[in-house]
Amino acid sequence: MTEAKNYMHKSWWKIACVLLLLYTVIAGFLLKVPVLPILGETIRNLYFHVCMWFAMMILFTVSVVYAVMYLRSFNLKYDIYARQYAAVGIVMGVLGYATGAIWMTYTWADPNNPAFQSFGALAREPKLIGAAIALLIYFAYMVLRDSINDMDKRARISAVYNIFAYAMLFPSIWILPRVMDSLHPGREGNPALNQSDIDGGMRIVFYPAVIGWTLLGTWIATLKIRLALLKEKKMMQ
Repeated sequence: MTEAKNYMHKSWWKIACVLLLLYTVIAGFLLKVPVLPILGETIRNLYFHVCMWFAMMILFTVSVVYAVMYLRSFNLKYDIYARQYAAVGIVMGVLGYATGAIWMTYTWADPNNPAFQSFGALAREPKLIGAAIALLIYFAYMVLRDSINDMDKRARISAVYNIFAYAMLFPSIWILPRVMDSLHPGREGNPALNQSDIDGGMRIVFYPAVIGWTLLGTWIATLKIRLALLKEKKMMQ
């Protein structure tokens, strides 16, 4: 009985993650959404596309915090934390990018033009370009890590690059689309946070979805960290 209580105490956030994501999927598909021109029922993708991007931002923020902690202490444990949170952040970013690309084919593409022609026009969308730049910078971070064999040198260079990548994240995603003409909503503010973007009925799903996807990313990152620490321990023996 005591062991079960201890497990519940330590794993409450994992249980919350599962419940929140179940709620996101069920409520996201079943609850009523506002009837808006062009968007229609595709607005339900907000609970996936946008919320995954929010989770990505949070994971990258945690990663850069650990990078700074490594530079202050030179404890390799923090380098492992930074690496794994960045890796899961990339996964969330790719999923967010993919769901956004699918969404745009139903809302931005011109049904009177061939698919290839429509894609060629949409590929020049500043929001898509900025998001691709941000993800490519973090992909380069992973490639850079794997190209350096010396553990200490790899950790120092990766930590500095992580800070650079994070500094480029917000300009490429938030600033670039605001200074250029963009089809993406949110040019005059933060998409999905303004009252004009979503109503109260959608907020009761949106915010739990952000927390659920973030907890899922954290869960995956902690598993990867445990495996990396075990691998590191075996190498030191």
